[in-house]
Amino acid sequence: MDFLNNWRIIILLCLTLGLAPFMPEPHLWGKLKWIAGGANAMQAADWFDVLFHGFPFVLLFRLLIVKGFKTKKG
Repeated sequence: MDFLNNWRIIILLCLTLGLAPFMPEPHLWGKLKWIAGGANAMQAADWFDVLFHGFPFVLLFRLLIVKGFKTKKG
């Protein structure tokens, strides 16, 4: 489970899986705009897609919180 605390791996996941495909815009960004617009006609596969592409950013946010609290304590 050491990879969950590895900055390099998580940033690499964010830049590749989190943003792929890159053209014409990052996939996750397009899905988030779709959700912000009311998520009209989104199906289960679209929601799974949001979770799949958003998970690296959840890991990054988690790592920021864990490292932030560890730094302030010690």
